[in-house]
Amino acid sequence: MNVSHANEQEIDPAVWERPQMRQALAARDMAAVYGLLQRIGISQRHIAALTAQSQSEISEILKGRQVMAYEVLGRIADGLGIPRGYMGLAYDASSARLVGTAVSNHYGDSDEDEQVRRMLAHAAQVTIGVATGDAEEWAEPLAPVETPAPHRIGMADVEQVETVTRTLRALDYKHGGGVCRDAVVAQLAWSQRLLHATCTEKVALRLHEALADQHNLAGWTSFDVGLYGPARGHLARALEQAKHARNSSLAANVLYRMGRVHLHCDRVMDALRFFQLGQICAQDASCERTVAMLCANEAWAYALLGDSELALKSISRARDELARASARDRKPPVWVSFFGAADLDATNGMVYAGLTDAHLETAEQLLTSAIESRDPSMTRSRAFELTALATVQLRSGDLSAGITTGREAVALAAQIRSARIIDRLAPLEDAATRRTHNCDAQGLARSISEVRAA
Repeated sequence: MNVSHANEQEIDPAVWERPQMRQALAARDMAAVYGLLQRIGISQRHIAALTAQSQSEISEILKGRQVMAYEVLGRIADGLGIPRGYMGLAYDASSARLVGTAVSNHYGDSDEDEQVRRMLAHAAQVTIGVATGDAEEWAEPLAPVETPAPHRIGMADVEQVETVTRTLRALDYKHGGGVCRDAVVAQLAWSQRLLHATCTEKVALRLHEALADQHNLAGWTSFDVGLYGPARGHLARALEQAKHARNSSLAANVLYRMGRVHLHCDRVMDALRFFQLGQICAQDASCERTVAMLCANEAWAYALLGDSELALKSISRARDELARASARDRKPPVWVSFFGAADLDATNGMVYAGLTDAHLETAEQLLTSAIESRDPSMTRSRAFELTALATVQLRSGDLSAGITTGREAVALAAQIRSARIIDRLAPLEDAATRRTHNCDAQGLARSISEVRAA
C-alpha cells in the first residue's frame, strides 16, 4: 500500500462496523484497533501518517501501551475516520456534519412561515424532478432534538415505558441486538427524564422498576453486539434500580445476564459467582422459574470447569424448580417469561456437550428437543441451538447430519445482527475444519469463515 499519499488511502468506513472492531473501539483498546487494521493490510507507517503519530509510538501501542489522553484519542479517531461516538468521544466542530448540523440549518434557523415556505419550495422541486437531494446527506442523521417529557406522570406513563421495552425485547429475540440496541438506548435516555417528573411514591417505584428493565435490555443488546463495557454499565444500573424498586425477581434476572456476559467472555468463575448471587435474589422473590434458569446456567459453568458432579446436581435442581413453577401456573414476570422447557433443554444440552464425549448422545437429544419446541419468534435462540447441535453431531461422527444442521445454522446466523452468534460459530468451524478429508465439511468451514469475516 502506498503510504506517501495518505489522503488517497482512506480506510473503508465498513471496517469500523465489524464486531471485533466495535468492541475494541468501545474499550478504547488502541492496540487491538491497530492490530485489526494490520490484519487487513494497513501498515504501521500508514496508521502513523493518518494519526500524526510516529512509527515508534504506533509500535509501542501495539506492544500494549495504553492511550489515555483525550486529545490523542480524538486525533486518532479523526485521522482514521472513526465515528467519535464509537469511542465514547464528544463530537467537535469538525464533526458537525455527522450529527446533522447542516441538515438542521434548512429548517431550524428561521420562523415558522419561512420554514413552511422553504419546505413547499423544496417539495415542489423534488416532485417535478428539478431537485433530487444530496445522496451523501441522506446517510447523515438529522440534528437531535429532545422530545418534551411530561412534568407530571401517572401509572399510564410507566406502562407505556414497559410496553416499549417489551416491543424492543421482541425485536432483540427475533433479529438480534444489532437491530434494536440504538433504539433501546435512545428510548432509555428519554425514559430516564421521567425521574424529574412529579408523581406518587407508588408510581415512582414502578418507574424505577421499568427503568431497571430497560437498562437490563440495553445491557443485553450491548452484549449481543460485542460492546461488553457498555453492557456492564447498563446492567450495573439495572441492578441498582431493581433493588431500589424492591424487585428481587428483576434483580436476579440482571445478575443472570451479568453471568452470561462473563460466561461468553470465558470468565467462567466470575460467571458462576453472578449466577449464585442471582439465586439469592430469586429465592427472596420466591420465583422458581428464575431459580431454575440460574441453576441451569450454573450447571453450564460447572461443566466448563470440568466438574461433572456439580453440573449434574445443578441440572437436577433446575428441572425440579421449573416443574414447581409450571405446577403453580402463575404468569411469570416479563423479563423471565422466555425461560421454559425449550430453554432448559437447550442449556442442559450445552452442559452435556461441555462434559466428556460419552455425554454427546444426551446433548444431541436435548438440543434436538429444544429446537423442536422452540417458539418461532425466538430466532436467535434457534440459531444458537442449531449451531450447538451441528457441533455435537460433527464431534460424534455423524457428518451428514452435522453438515446439514450446520448449513441451516450458518444461513440463519447470517440473517441476525448478533456478534454472539458469530462468536458461537467458532467451535462449529473448528469441528468442520478438522474433517480434512470431507469436502462438504470443508465447504461448511469456509462458509462459516466468510460469515465471521463479514
